Amino acid sequence: MMGLGSAIGAGLFLGTGVGIAKAGPAVLISYIIAGIIVVFVMRMLGEMGAAIPASGSFSHYARIGIGEWAGFTMGWLYWFMLIMVLGAEITGASAIVHGWLPGVPQWVVALVFVTFFAVVNLAKVSNFGEFEFWFAAIKVAVIIAFLVIGVLLVFGLLPDTDPVGFTNLFGQGGFMPNGFAGIAAGLLVVAFAFGGIEIVTIAAAESKDPEHSIATAVRSVVWRISVFYIGSIAIMVLVLPWNSPQLQSGPFVAVLNQAHISYVAGFMELVVVVALLSAFNANVYGTSRMAYSLARRGDGPALLGGLSKTGVPTNAVLLSVFFGFVSVLLNWLLPDSLLSILLNAVGAALLVIWIFIVVSQLRLRPRLEAEGKLSLRMWGFPYLSWFTLAALGGLILLMLTDADARNQLISTAVLFAVIAGLSVLNARRRRAAAEA
Repeated sequence: MMGLGSAIGAGLFLGTGVGIAKAGPAVLISYIIAGIIVVFVMRMLGEMGAAIPASGSFSHYARIGIGEWAGFTMGWLYWFMLIMVLGAEITGASAIVHGWLPGVPQWVVALVFVTFFAVVNLAKVSNFGEFEFWFAAIKVAVIIAFLVIGVLLVFGLLPDTDPVGFTNLFGQGGFMPNGFAGIAAGLLVVAFAFGGIEIVTIAAAESKDPEHSIATAVRSVVWRISVFYIGSIAIMVLVLPWNSPQLQSGPFVAVLNQAHISYVAGFMELVVVVALLSAFNANVYGTSRMAYSLARRGDGPALLGGLSKTGVPTNAVLLSVFFGFVSVLLNWLLPDSLLSILLNAVGAALLVIWIFIVVSQLRLRPRLEAEGKLSLRMWGFPYLSWFTLAALGGLILLMLTDADARNQLISTAVLFAVIAGLSVLNARRRRAAAEA
């Protein structure tokens, strides 16, 4: 449920219209390609996670599989990426609630949300899991209802509706109105929609039976998310023409409006708020556990490596919450300058993390196999692992052909270089301390 909660966010509820606009109905191919890549990456991460459960997850595996610098760089790159996302999520949620309650300042709404989830994450880990379970359950229920209503609309089984069949799928310029270039452009939009699923292995490491929990989570979450994403997109392009203006502004609302359901726009606003708060809650957890893991390995301030009596890394949680609120302030104070630069810098960070997961698995698999630790295996090793690495490389080449994506790559490359440079300084500091 945590994997569903963190990956099914506003990107699905609001952002899918962008991909449809670029590729038309062929955005389904974009989602399938991205889905296959993510399934393989998660399988590799699950293989390592089930063999070596660690709250640092892919950062820890990069450290032992590639080198200390890789673990440091991946950990802090992920932390930085999620901290920036935290600000966007809480700002988006508070803006919607402020629209409902115009008399309450937006910063007050944001402060209430941040404070509430700080308390949740500072309490027992089970409390956090309980909140995330119910948040995710709401989103999953909404998507299932959407899929059911969508199928009824396609076959004209609802009152005052006619069957649409495949008219919209192959009309308006055909299935691929913008050709292969449209599929490629759509792939750039949707590839990052699956981001967040990797938090499953971080959370499962804290469960009672981490080896079993990680294996179960990876097996179930991957296909469920694929069904929910691809199923939802299929309904959208079947029910409405791909170039419909309504799909761009709010694809879920646009489809549900065809079913003549009252108050659907307001209801979906509520669902988006839940989605944003769920992702915020999950990302506070993810950033705090990553900072804790880095501190315990000597790759971060020792202050962040302490645990409360209930097993919560209190200082790491407070640090994440603090920077989450700072990023909210940046959203208000510097909306068109500093924050946009920071958000741009994390645009391709997820792609870098996926690449390091694949390289780590390629390096660790022979060792784990020799030690007899593999309870979950990546299919077709090493061929599918190398295929995934090549596919991620292809995504990078694709990004170089798009101006906006190219700027994200450059910003991420600069950020990566800075953090990698800090890892070298940290290694020297540790060696000096050991020699003293």
